[in-house]
Amino acid sequence: MTRPRNNKRRKPLDPARRAAFDVLRAVSEKDAYANLALPAMLRDRGITGRDAAFATELTYGTCRTRGLLDAIIAAAAGRSPDNIDPVLLDLLRLGTYQLMRTRVEPHAAVSTTVEQAGVEFDSARAGFVNGVLRTIAGRDEASWVSELAPDAATDPIGHAAFVHAHPRWIAQAFADALGAEAGELNTLLSSDDERPVVHLAARPGVLTAAQLAEQVDGTVGRYSPYAVYLPGGDPGRLDAVRNGAALVQDEGSQLVARALTLAELDGPDTGRWLDLCSGPGGKTALLGALADGGRVTAVEPAERRAELVEQNTEGLPVDVLRVDGRDPGLDPGFDRVLVDAPCTGLGALRRRPEARWRRVPGDVPQLAKLQRELLASAIRLTRPGGVVLYATCSPHLAETVGVVADALRRHPVTALDTRPLFAPVDDLGVGPYVQLWPHRHGTDAMFAAALKVG
Repeated sequence: MTRPRNNKRRKPLDPARRAAFDVLRAVSEKDAYANLALPAMLRDRGITGRDAAFATELTYGTCRTRGLLDAIIAAAAGRSPDNIDPVLLDLLRLGTYQLMRTRVEPHAAVSTTVEQAGVEFDSARAGFVNGVLRTIAGRDEASWVSELAPDAATDPIGHAAFVHAHPRWIAQAFADALGAEAGELNTLLSSDDERPVVHLAARPGVLTAAQLAEQVDGTVGRYSPYAVYLPGGDPGRLDAVRNGAALVQDEGSQLVARALTLAELDGPDTGRWLDLCSGPGGKTALLGALADGGRVTAVEPAERRAELVEQNTEGLPVDVLRVDGRDPGLDPGFDRVLVDAPCTGLGALRRRPEARWRRVPGDVPQLAKLQRELLASAIRLTRPGGVVLYATCSPHLAETVGVVADALRRHPVTALDTRPLFAPVDDLGVGPYVQLWPHRHGTDAMFAAALKVG
C-alpha cells in the first residue's frame, strides 16, 4: 500500500540518524541483525568519526531498549504499539531513545523525527508523532519508569526486567541460573546494555597474544592465552584478521575450545577430534591450531556456515562435512568431541542488540530437544575414556544443566569437574560445570560441561 506523502519543505534525517532509522527498519521488516547491518551501511555511505559513533549509539541503544521504549510510547500515545504503523513506530522509538537516553537536545530529537514522519507520510502523521514525542519529553526516564514498571516490592524480577529493558522471561531465566546469587540480577541485566569490548584470538603457532596486541594496539586478555582486547575500530580492517592470523572471537568461546584440549582422557589421545556443531568455525579454527599432529572433523549442515568454517580453518588440519550432527554417518572412536550446540544465544545479548526481543519462550523447548539429540550423538561417537565438552552461549537452565542431566540419566557418561579446565578464571561457583558471566568475567555467558564416556 502506498503511503500518502506531503514532503514539501520537509528536511530529511541527517546521515547518522538516517542510517540508524534504516537499520531499525531492516531489523523490523527483514529480521536483519543490527550488528551486521549497521557496519556495512556505515562503510557503504562513508559515515565515519562522530557521525558513525552517533549512528551506532542510536541504532544499538534503540534496539536494546525496544520494550521500554514501546511501553513509554504506548502510554504517551494512548494506544498499543501494535496499532501504530510500523514505520511510524520505528521513528517514535528513535525519537524516544534520544529523549530518554542521550544528551541530544529535546527540541532536536523531536523536530528531526517529526520532519522525517512528514517525509515518510503526511502532515497528519507528523502531527501525531509531534504530539507523542512532546508528551514523552515532558518527563524523564525515571518518571516514566516509576509509573509503568511493575512494583519492585511485589515483583522484583519484573521490575528489574522493565528498568533494564529485558523481556521478563529472560530476566527470570537469568535469575534462575544465578540461583543463590540472584541479587546480582540488576548488575547482569545492566551489563547487557554495555557496549562490549571486541575480543580477538591470536592463532596458536602463528602469532602470540602479545604480538597481536602490539600490532593492533590492544591489551592481552585476562584468561585465554590467545585473547586480545581491541580498544576500538572495525576489526575487519585489521591485517591480522584479514590474513587469518587472528579471529574475532569472544574470550569465553576461546576458553571453551581450549578446555576440550585440556581434558584428561583415559588412554592415549590418537588425535581424532570432532566439532559436531562447527559453524561459523571460530572454535574449530582454535581446535585445528591446537591439534598437534591430530585432525579435526568439523560438522556443519548449513551451506553458508560450512563455507565460513572452511574459510576460518584454511591451512589447518580440519575436514568440513556438510551433514546433520544428529546423524552424521561417522565411525565412532573420537577422542575429543565438542558440542557447541545451537541455542537461544541469551548469553550474548550485549553483542546482538535486537536479540532479546526476537527470542520467545517457545524457542527454548525446541532448542533443548535439538541439544539433547546432538549431545547423544556426540556420546555415541566418542570412544570409551574419551571426553565430550557440551557448551552453549546461554545460561538458561533448560539449555544447560537440564540437557546435561538428561545425558547423565540416559547415557554411559560421568560428569567431570570442568572448572580446572578454565583456569585461571575465578569465581566459577561450586561446579562441576562452568558458567561464565559478562558482569563477572567480561565474556559472553558461556556454559560448559565436560563428560567422560564409558
